[in-house]
Amino acid sequence: QVQLVESGGGLVQAGGSLRLSCAASGRTFSDYAMGWFRQAPGKEREFVAGITRSGGRTYYTDSVKGRFTISRDNAKNTVYLQMNSLKPEDTAVYYCAARYGSFMYTGYDYWDHGTQVTVSS
Repeated sequence: QVQLVESGGGLVQAGGSLRLSCAASGRTFSDYAMGWFRQAPGKEREFVAGITRSGGRTYYTDSVKGRFTISRDNAKNTVYLQMNSLKPEDTAVYYCAARYGSFMYTGYDYWDHGTQVTVSS
């Protein structure tokens, strides 16, 4: 089992920044690709960003490219999502997730409980 604990959500004005952190425990963190997902009210959960086990490659959905940055620190068992130039349409519950092995857009094994990010206009 992998336990994921997320922090860093909140309320921010449009154009502002937030950084989400997700701390993992229970298994070897570097064995897992990590992803960030979000779910807005009335919408399905969507992929936001992903990172390979080593951190050498990252992936983003088009709507956040150039604004969001995913990174990881395997020594601290933590993955981050730096969110800049936030827009009201970024408002959602954000989830981090762990996938054993190679990065994929789907097939994540473990999820945290999510944190609310609200961007006011």
